[in-house]
Amino acid sequence: MEPWDKLNAIHLDALKEIGNIGAGNAATALASMLGSRIQMAVPRAGVLPLKEITCLVGYEEDPVACVEFTVQGPAPSKIFFLLNEPSAYLLIDLLLGKPQGSTGSLDEMGCSVLTELGNILAGSFLNAFAEFCRLEFKPSVPAFAFDMLGAVLSSAFLEGGYFSDRALVIETRFYSATATIYGHFFLIPENAALEKILQSLGLKLD
Repeated sequence: MEPWDKLNAIHLDALKEIGNIGAGNAATALASMLGSRIQMAVPRAGVLPLKEITCLVGYEEDPVACVEFTVQGPAPSKIFFLLNEPSAYLLIDLLLGKPQGSTGSLDEMGCSVLTELGNILAGSFLNAFAEFCRLEFKPSVPAFAFDMLGAVLSSAFLEGGYFSDRALVIETRFYSATATIYGHFFLIPENAALEKILQSLGLKLD
């Protein structure tokens, strides 16, 4: 039986709380980048298998922007920040000071902007996670992909082979008076890493 199968309501609540704190930290970072007040909502948070994650985000053929990190340390994991296509273009406009609706495709500048944004937001998320768990996380250099949702998620879960087919998913909505941005954070710990994270919170898997 995998560690994911041993999770109970207390474990899930603890993981969701970490996710909420991480997303809040990311919202603060985004507000600083945009120089405006940003509010945040977390419509859904929980542990889901790959198939359900795809349905949560959209359709397999939908284009998405994804920034990925491999995390080393006592709890090796992968972390992803994923944006749907409209949100990706909207963020490029906001960060480059363009009128909303100006960006309709992704060029080299857009890729650079989204990679740096994902680096900052995922880093903020991970810092909050590390502080809450009192664990040290060492993220890799970010990798950026703009591809169909199905391809991005399949690659994320299959690469390396030792990661689970489930992940902690934090659906996040950032919004201001004039814009709404839909994103998802994914944390995919190795099996042993999941146990380490829970142990850091004083919880054990039976």
